Amino acid sequence: MIEGWHNDDYLVLFEDQAEAIRLTEAYGLREYLPDYTILGLRGWDDFILADAQGQFFTIPTVPLEPKHIEPFSFSVDLAAIKSDERFRNKVKWYVKPILFGGDPNAKENIIWISYEQHTELVRWWSKLYRDIINQKEET
Repeated sequence: MIEGWHNDDYLVLFEDQAEAIRLTEAYGLREYLPDYTILGLRGWDDFILADAQGQFFTIPTVPLEPKHIEPFSFSVDLAAIKSDERFRNKVKWYVKPILFGGDPNAKENIIWISYEQHTELVRWWSKLYRDIINQKEET
């Protein structure tokens, strides 16, 4: 992974196609967005995605819902990324995600987790979101 600051964004970029595919599977993206591959994280809150045509997009890490996909102009000089050891191998996570009413400014709502924990939490909260939506549609 390539991690660091690029302008005002903290980026985590997967170094090659094999890593991107492995992490796309680990995050469970295929279940929600089968036509996309995760290329990395932008600012810890958004995934950077690519489609089969090589176009770039962002989507919040939670929920993984097609309606939240936005086009993204992705032009990064990898040599310009400035590493920051304070955040290396860490992901900022909201204990209670903003979508579920969590306060992004409350210090007690922010923790730093590993990438492995991040994959598990993204999957868990995305499934919870989908279950809630499906339950509302059934009633």
